[in-house]
Amino acid sequence: MTGGQVPSSGSEVLSYYEGIDEAGRLGGGAGPLEFARMRELIGRFLPAAPGVVLDVGGGPGRYACWLAELGFEVHLIDPVAKHVEQAREASGAQPEHPLAGATVGDARSLDFGDGSADAVLLMGPLYHLTDRNDRLAALREAHRVLRPGGVVIAKAINRFASLMDGLTESYIDDPNFVSILRRDLEDGQHRGLPDDFGYFTTAFFHRPEELEAEVLEAGFERIGTYAVQGPGRVARDLDGRLADPVKRELLLDLIRSVEEERSLLGMSAHFVVAARK
Repeated sequence: MTGGQVPSSGSEVLSYYEGIDEAGRLGGGAGPLEFARMRELIGRFLPAAPGVVLDVGGGPGRYACWLAELGFEVHLIDPVAKHVEQAREASGAQPEHPLAGATVGDARSLDFGDGSADAVLLMGPLYHLTDRNDRLAALREAHRVLRPGGVVIAKAINRFASLMDGLTESYIDDPNFVSILRRDLEDGQHRGLPDDFGYFTTAFFHRPEELEAEVLEAGFERIGTYAVQGPGRVARDLDGRLADPVKRELLLDLIRSVEEERSLLGMSAHFVVAARK
C-alpha cells in the first residue's frame, strides 16, 4: 500500500460488497441501462464463440453467465467469496450452459497460463485498485494471459460520476457527501463513509485519458473509448423507457450515436476502453 491507498482486497472494499446486494444492482434504477450497454460493447469486440473468456472481478456472474449461454468458455474470478458463491449458484441455474469455473482470486495474479484466453473482462478491478501500479499489474496480467489478437474490455468509473449523482439525487445537500465529492474531483481518490454504504467505497475514478494511458503502458493497442450510460442516465422515466421496446431502442440508439464523443464522456457514470494484444 502507498499513500493510504488500498488494493482491491482491502477490508473496507470487501466489507462493502459483503453488505450490499451486488447481484441485484443491475436489475433496478440505472442498472438495466448499464447492463444493456455493456452487453452491446462486450458483444461488439469479443470474437465469435466458442472462445475462452476470463471475467476478472466478475462479481455475482451476470455477465459471465450471459456469455456462457452464448457458447463461450467463461472463467469468473473475484476477490469476494460471496460473489463467487453467487456466481456458482447462477451457473447451476443454467445447467445447459454452466460457467467453466468460478474462483476467488486477484486481478494482479491470475492462475492462468500465458496466451490461454481470447478475451479478458476487467469490469471492476480497475476502480478498486486505487494505486496506479496495481492497475498496471492487473492490465499486464490480462495482457499476459491473452492470445495474440485477444481483447481486453477495461471499465472505469468516470471522474465526474459523484458530481452527476450528487446533482441528480440531491446528495450535495449533505456536507459529508460534498467533502467526498471535492476529493473525487481533485484527484479521483474516492473514499466512502466508514460503516455507511450509501456513498460507495474505496475506489479510483478515472479520466478517460488516464485509463487510455494505463492500457497503452501495459502493452495493448487501443481500439476505442466508449461511454456506457452516456447522457442516457438523465432520461426521465428511465424504467418506463427501458420497458418499452420502441423507446428502449431509441434511447440506446441515441446513446450509441454519441458514445465516442469526448465532450460528453463526463456525463457517463462508466466508460470502457477496448484494446487488443
